[in-house]
Amino acid sequence: METYPTITIVIPAYNAASIIATGLRAILAQDYPHDRMEVVVVDDGSTDNTPKILASIEGIRVIRQANAGPARARNTGWKNGTGEIVLFTDSDCIPASDWARRLVEKFTAPDIGGVGGTYGIHNSGSLLARCIHEEIIERHLRMPEEVNFLGSFNLAYRRAALEATGGFDETFQNASGEDNDLSYRINKAGYRLLFTNDARVDHVHPQEFGKYLRTQSRHGYWRMKLYQTHPDMMRGDAYSSLVDYAQPPLALLVLLLLPFFWLHPFLSGMFALLVGMELLLQLPMTLSVVSRCGDWRLLALAGVTFLRSFARSIGMTRGILEFGFPGTGGGGKK
Repeated sequence: METYPTITIVIPAYNAASIIATGLRAILAQDYPHDRMEVVVVDDGSTDNTPKILASIEGIRVIRQANAGPARARNTGWKNGTGEIVLFTDSDCIPASDWARRLVEKFTAPDIGGVGGTYGIHNSGSLLARCIHEEIIERHLRMPEEVNFLGSFNLAYRRAALEATGGFDETFQNASGEDNDLSYRINKAGYRLLFTNDARVDHVHPQEFGKYLRTQSRHGYWRMKLYQTHPDMMRGDAYSSLVDYAQPPLALLVLLLLPFFWLHPFLSGMFALLVGMELLLQLPMTLSVVSRCGDWRLLALAGVTFLRSFARSIGMTRGILEFGFPGTGGGGKK
C-alpha cells in the first residue's frame, strides 16, 4: 500500500468485561501505521467491570453513553472519529494482526464504499460453537468478491458512504438487522461492497444452546422490520438464500399443526411431511460442512439449524405482530 489513509476503528461494548481487553490488545497491535489509526470504544451503558477495564488501557478513546444498542453506539463512534475509512468490529472479536490493513487495501476505487471480512473461532473446544462457526465459513467460502451484504463484526466503510446514508438505523435497538439495513442502503446509493476472506477476526461463538436459540428468535423478530424497508431482499442476499428464508415459515406451519396432527390421518400425514421437509432442508449445508471439515461430529449442525428454524419462526411471528407483514407498509408499531 503506497499511502495509508487515516482510519477510525470503532468498537461498541456492553458488559464485555470477559473478553474486551483481549480484543483491544489485538487492535493496538495491528501492523497498520499507528499514526494513521485511532481507536474509539463506545461503552453502551455497561453495568459490569467494562468501564474499569477500558480506563486501564492506554491508546484508546472511550465514549460512554446510556444503553441504546449497538447501532447508536457505532454511530456515536464514527461520528466522533476523524478517519477517512471507518472500521467496525465487536467487543467479543479478536482481530488478526493484519486485519485493518487487509480491509483497507481493498479500497482501490472511489466507488468502493465498504469491505467486509470473515471469522476465525476463539472457542473451538465447544461443539455448538464449531457448528455455528463452520456454517458461517461455508457461507463465506461461497460468497463472491462483490456482494450486497456485509456483517458489522468485521467491516470497513468509507466515511463518505456513512455520511451519505446517515449510518446505522438506530431504531434497530438490538444487534440484529442493522448491519443488513446499512449494507443495503449503501449499496443502493451506488457504492460497491466487497468481501474478502483475507481479513479475519476470531470470535467467541455461542456455547449455550438455549441462549443461542433466544438470539435466533430475536433475529426472526428484527427481520420483519428489515423487510418492511427492503422487501426486495426477502429473496436473499450474498450471505443467505431463499432456502434459508423459507425455513422459518415452514417451521411455523409445523408448530401450528402440532396441537392437531393426531386428530385425523390427513393432518398426521401433513405434519410428518412438513417435518420431513424441514429436516431435508438442513442436509445440504450440513453435509457440505462435514465433507469440508472431515469431522462426523459436525452432523450435529443439522439438529442445530433444524431447531433454529423454529426459534426464528417464533420471532418472526412476534415481528409480524409488531411491524406488520413485510412489504405491506406495516400493520403494527414501528
